[in-house]
Amino acid sequence: MIFGINKSIFRRILFSNMFTVLLGLCVVGLMISFLTKDYIIDSKKDELLRKAKRVNVAVQNVRLPDDGLKDLLLFFDQSYDTRIWLFDLQGKIVATSAKDEVYIGKSVDASIVAKVSKGENTVMNMEFEGLKEQMLSVVVPWGKDNQLYGGIVLHAPVTGMNETITNLRETILWGTLFGLLLSAVIASYLSWTISQPLQKIDRAAAKIGMGDYSERIRIQSKDEIGELASTINHMVEKLEIVDQEKKKLEHIRQDFLANVSHELRTPLTAMQGFLEALQDGLIDEAAKPRYYGIIYNETLHMNRLVDDIMDLIKLENNEIMLSRSPVDMETLLSQIAFKFEPEAADKQTDIELAIAGPLPKAYADANRMEQICNNLIKNAIKFTENGRITIGAAYEQPYIHMTLSDTGIGISTDDQEMIWERFFKVDRGRSKKNQGTGLGLAIVRELVALHEGKIEVRSEIDKGTTFDVWIPTVETVQK
Repeated sequence: MIFGINKSIFRRILFSNMFTVLLGLCVVGLMISFLTKDYIIDSKKDELLRKAKRVNVAVQNVRLPDDGLKDLLLFFDQSYDTRIWLFDLQGKIVATSAKDEVYIGKSVDASIVAKVSKGENTVMNMEFEGLKEQMLSVVVPWGKDNQLYGGIVLHAPVTGMNETITNLRETILWGTLFGLLLSAVIASYLSWTISQPLQKIDRAAAKIGMGDYSERIRIQSKDEIGELASTINHMVEKLEIVDQEKKKLEHIRQDFLANVSHELRTPLTAMQGFLEALQDGLIDEAAKPRYYGIIYNETLHMNRLVDDIMDLIKLENNEIMLSRSPVDMETLLSQIAFKFEPEAADKQTDIELAIAGPLPKAYADANRMEQICNNLIKNAIKFTENGRITIGAAYEQPYIHMTLSDTGIGISTDDQEMIWERFFKVDRGRSKKNQGTGLGLAIVRELVALHEGKIEVRSEIDKGTTFDVWIPTVETVQK
């Protein structure tokens, strides 16, 4: 394919250049040839007319041929390098500049005599008996004032003019041949400068088509081909990013399906086992309420899982619209702390509030802010026993800075980058003691981003974890 491209480009450039040069030189050559011929002939005619009039001035006082007239005509013949004839009003040649007077007594054409009789000049190609070559001739009246004796003919052979034109045409022909040769050389060079980068582009495109997005086209030229190479490189960079994103999304999709399957299979398996035992009458009446309670809790866990998945999908698809309004964060945090005190007390953990001074209103969706705080506090209670959870808030223009700290098990440095992923759990064993969906922090991050805020985590193993959340204030949004 590369050879075909190169050959095709070379043919096109070669033939187009040669045709253009050939056509141009032929047109210019023909125009120059014809124009030069006309110019030379016209110049020669004008020159002969001027010389004929000078001869008339010299011989206008002579009416009859004599030796002096012959010598004078011979002088002008040698000076002007032309043949000179004099003829009378009857058209008979009475004198010539030639030494042999073979044309004396012969006659010129009657039409020429008629024009001379009217005082008109005549220019024409004349042929006479005994002259083998064509002559360019001019005829002017011979006489003085109103006295007309006849006519004066000056003629010169056109052989010299034809030779000049022939030489000119030969020069144009050689110029045309040289132009064709030069155009072939230029076409070869242009073809090479075009085909070489195109071959690079072709090879790179073949590798890119096979999925090798690391390939880049190295062309230094700044012309259209260089711009094409730059555009292709830019396109490949985007394709590489898209391919990486595609692989990442595929990996996430597979993990998502595996995690959902695991999260659903665990409660379903437990529920199936308990229901089969109840159905077979293997459980006594006293123990049945306990088994029903386990089944009920498993259904609640499945409902939470489904709800969290739906929330996360809606967030990632931008299907959740916030109903933002001024929110009193001090009141909201106090209510949440009060709500989770019993759950924290079951794990011998205290919840403390640390709100610094009066806070401006946050510009947020109250329900979604409560969901953010609920998920963070639930996560802190889950991993904290016999410890303390501190809920803090302070104004840091242009945000309200919330902190939620615990003295729990902490998160390793490697895991801190992964806690925002769906279904990731710090408790890798997925113990029943710390049961959860693994979607809470992923939902929190999406909701914070939707509020145009930001969230960070700080943690040390066995020392605790702190989540920092920044939410814009009403004053910031109004500005």
